[in-house]
Amino acid sequence: MRLDTRNSLAAMNPRNTDSPSMMELSTEASHRVSAGQVPKAEPAALHDAPPASLNMLQDLAAEPSASRTGQFDLRNMLDDLTSGKTDAVSVYRAVLNILKDMTAEKADTESRKQSLLNILDDLNAERAGFESWNKALLNILDDLNSEKMRLDQVNLQLIEEARRREEQAEQIRRLNTTLEHRIEEAAAANKELESFAYAVSHDLRAPLRSIDGFSLVLMEDHADKLDDQAKDSLARIRAAATRMGHLIDDILNLSRITRSEVCHAEVDLSALAHQIVSSLLSSDPGRQVEVLIAPSLVATGDPRLLYQVLENLLTNAWKFTARQPRARIEFGAVNENNQAAYFVRDNGAGFDMAYAHKLFTPFQRLHAATEFAGTGVGLATVQRIIHKHRGKVWAESAPGKGATFYFTLGGVPAQNS
Repeated sequence: MRLDTRNSLAAMNPRNTDSPSMMELSTEASHRVSAGQVPKAEPAALHDAPPASLNMLQDLAAEPSASRTGQFDLRNMLDDLTSGKTDAVSVYRAVLNILKDMTAEKADTESRKQSLLNILDDLNAERAGFESWNKALLNILDDLNSEKMRLDQVNLQLIEEARRREEQAEQIRRLNTTLEHRIEEAAAANKELESFAYAVSHDLRAPLRSIDGFSLVLMEDHADKLDDQAKDSLARIRAAATRMGHLIDDILNLSRITRSEVCHAEVDLSALAHQIVSSLLSSDPGRQVEVLIAPSLVATGDPRLLYQVLENLLTNAWKFTARQPRARIEFGAVNENNQAAYFVRDNGAGFDMAYAHKLFTPFQRLHAATEFAGTGVGLATVQRIIHKHRGKVWAESAPGKGATFYFTLGGVPAQNS
């Protein structure tokens, strides 16, 4: 049987739009050759249709899917076929082999293309991941910038605070220097006060003793030569000398209190009050006075100084109730802002609160000396002692309705009665 090469080649020509594709024809031709359906053709028969063979080889050589090596081999076969160096059957079989290689190469190319597409997909996914990371990093940078701005603001505040503290430290240094100068001045003043106290104690007491002594001699040794007016004058001189002596004692006592240190200890104020009232009753046994002393009033302070506080307050209460037929004196404590406020209350002469600011000033008196004796130093002494205990002292009164003096001691809590 003869193979119609012209028809076979024409059927394989890709220029025919109604024919199957080149790859489908190559696959069919490969099966036919493998099955032995393509017989050996005579050379004369192959030369009957050289244009078809040439067209097929030209189309295969121009196939886009053919590799460069396959295109080169097809061109060489085309040249051999054109020049008559080989027969068509050999060329046909070689073409089939080339087509098989091209088919394998195309499959490999498709596989590589798919691999590249997969790689591109992975790259796109990785790019999306990088963009997400990039956005996250940008957000972090924004946060860091915001934090940096906040830290810069805090740093400025710290710098300003450091500058302010440095100014305060400089001011404190200046104040300390001023305080040191004041302390030196106070120490010098205290030395002068000590010298003054020594002078008062020794230089003034001697003339007072002389005045009182010579007045007494005149009254005792020359009483028969003195009339009543002279005797009254001598009595007044002696009384004035005595008051002057008491005033010197009070001034010295006030001076010592100002310079003395406070020795803190537990003090039974109720016991001190009983002791002072007993002395007052002994000095004036004819008086009928109702005295109420709250029990178990204990405080922390200097026992010697607190004795002087109670002595001055209770003595004043005793003195200013002297004209009351039913005198009453009370010592107790109340709660004042969660702190114990001790008080001495009487129903004596009282005073006008408009003059209360003069109470604790030395030598200031709200009653005449002829009405009630005194030097005007006792309450000033009380105030200085209370201030040394970091407390406060105040009074409440009305004329003819008695008076109440309160005092607190720093750090002493109120007691539940």
